[in-house]
Amino acid sequence: MRPIQRPAVSRTSARHRKPSGYSVPEDLGPSRHGKHALAASGPKPSPEPRRTPRLARPARLATVAGAALAVGIAAATAIASWPGAPTRSTLGQVDAAGRAPGGGARSVVAPQASDRLLAEVVAKAGLKVHALSPRPHASPSKPAAKPKPVRSQPRPKPRPTTPPPAPPPPPPVYLNPLRAIAGLIPERVDMGVDFGGAGPIYALGNAVITNATATSAGWPGGGWITYQLTDGPAAGLQVYVAEDVTPTVQVGEQVTSSTVIANMYNGAAGIETGWAMPDGSSAESQLAVAGGISGGGPFPTVIGLNFDDLLQVLGVPAAPNSGQAGFGLLPSNYPASWADIK
Repeated sequence: MRPIQRPAVSRTSARHRKPSGYSVPEDLGPSRHGKHALAASGPKPSPEPRRTPRLARPARLATVAGAALAVGIAAATAIASWPGAPTRSTLGQVDAAGRAPGGGARSVVAPQASDRLLAEVVAKAGLKVHALSPRPHASPSKPAAKPKPVRSQPRPKPRPTTPPPAPPPPPPVYLNPLRAIAGLIPERVDMGVDFGGAGPIYALGNAVITNATATSAGWPGGGWITYQLTDGPAAGLQVYVAEDVTPTVQVGEQVTSSTVIANMYNGAAGIETGWAMPDGSSAESQLAVAGGISGGGPFPTVIGLNFDDLLQVLGVPAAPNSGQAGFGLLPSNYPASWADIK
């Protein structure tokens, strides 16, 4: 029998072959006549290289139009956002000579040319483009106002500090007890100091009344008042006021240099005032420690001169015999000088 002749595969491509973009599979699989049927027909043709299929003309136009549309929209957006670009309102106000209402010439050719080019590209591509609403022209923002510099208030000049006033000096420990006597007359120094005149008599300083009588038998005129000082260098010592005085205080009363302790009147004897004994019974000069000098003298006594020195420091006029040498002694518990009591 004659072998069945099978048509051999042509090396040349048929006219009705598939587009060049498609390739024939290398292995078509075994045919119904055996897996070596194709091998007998001759060598296997080499596959053609793949080619990217070309797009149809309408598709290419659409691609070009889309790209042009994107470029045009970006250009129009950039031109509209440009601060110096004309808006639709300003374009409508440009006159035939191409001048703006203010008289200055402004070119509007570039925006119109780009719009026409974009319209022609879109028309050739057969695309429909919806009109975009005009973008409002952004007015140039005003520069932010510079904050006004805050003027710092000038610091007040420090006022010259004046030192605080010195505290007032303490009141004197002792004051002139005869400061209110009218017609005061210094007479002499004996056991104490004698004066003439009339008026109120004050205590020397803070003290306690130890005797107060107007009927003492030992003194002319009958007056006898004693008080013990409680402050100052003479604290603890007793003072007497005798003869023509009327007491205004009572025993045990607390008095000060502002307290009137007696009233002096114009009598035959006047007054006598000086240091008294510790018990307030009589003048200190009669004690032995002071020389034991009583009313008969000799005068002036040393302890009488000491009391006159105190009165002079307080402002009382000196007695006529204050400069004479004294008799008797000054007890050790009496200050020898009164210069520091002011």
